[in-house]
Amino acid sequence: MRIVFMGTPDFSVPVLEALIGSHHQVVGVVTQPDKPKGRGKAIQMSPVKETALRHGLSIYQPVRARDAAFIEEMRRLKPEVMVVIAFGQILSKEFLEVPVHGCINIHASLLPKYRGSAPIQWAVINGERESGITTMMMDEGIDTGDMLEKRAIVLDEKETGGSLFDRLSLLGGELILSTLEKLEAGTLPRTPQNHQEATYVKKIPKSLGEIDWSMDATAIERLIRGLNPWPSAYTWLNGKMLKLWAADVLPEGGKENRISGKTSEEVKEYSAGDKRQKNVGVIVAALPAGLQIQTGNGILNITSLQLEGKKRMDTGAFLRGFPVQVGMRFGNRSDI
Repeated sequence: MRIVFMGTPDFSVPVLEALIGSHHQVVGVVTQPDKPKGRGKAIQMSPVKETALRHGLSIYQPVRARDAAFIEEMRRLKPEVMVVIAFGQILSKEFLEVPVHGCINIHASLLPKYRGSAPIQWAVINGERESGITTMMMDEGIDTGDMLEKRAIVLDEKETGGSLFDRLSLLGGELILSTLEKLEAGTLPRTPQNHQEATYVKKIPKSLGEIDWSMDATAIERLIRGLNPWPSAYTWLNGKMLKLWAADVLPEGGKENRISGKTSEEVKEYSAGDKRQKNVGVIVAALPAGLQIQTGNGILNITSLQLEGKKRMDTGAFLRGFPVQVGMRFGNRSDI
């Protein structure tokens, strides 16, 4: 089939590569305009544009894909279907009607759950056991169209936003070929979404990464994984920012005693009742195996972190260059 592909970030690239390697004809690639990036504000192409250039494909970069002139340009390509994944603009009804078979979106969740932005990171943060990819026919709503096919995967115990991003990106490339095969054969089912079961997730702001140590250790550990590698979870110690990259949850009165060497009475001093709430964010042990922090419920053992201006390192390496004492407290910027 004649396909116009629409996408912008790294997540879109495996789908484009899969289409290029198939028997389908990619007659055009639509991506966001080049933008300045970094401290030097150098103009940078999107990963999709870089991929399209390597394969000698025709590239279109509309400021507004809804504009009548651009819609007419797409009509001249005579696409049978458009494949859309993380393009970054809302498409009008007129645009969606350009291809004969409509526009197929590849969404990184098991719809109708996790419509909207950042479904990958929120799945990790919320402790979901599974996620996946859904192909769907696009309509004027945000991820509200009829579902076509789904492919689910089980999240690893230590799944991060980055690792799930990579897994679902590759899965999208596999699933779109299956969806297009069924579309060609006339056997592609369309299943309306149950809007009563829908959930929405918003774009993640950097501020979400600032850790509230009154949360329980399990929730903080999931936040650290979900925001790895971007925008990252962080806290403050003695006026310096620390990014946190990996941690384990140590249940009260259990594993933390064996790691820290503390007696049960010493652990109780930090974690019992009202004292636990007063001591949230306090370092209860500082060992090469991890920095152990009292949270609102449980001990969090930090195993990988990064001091501002420094490289990421394990806790043992961090402690050799940045002395930390039991009783010091992690806080937020307002505490500085």
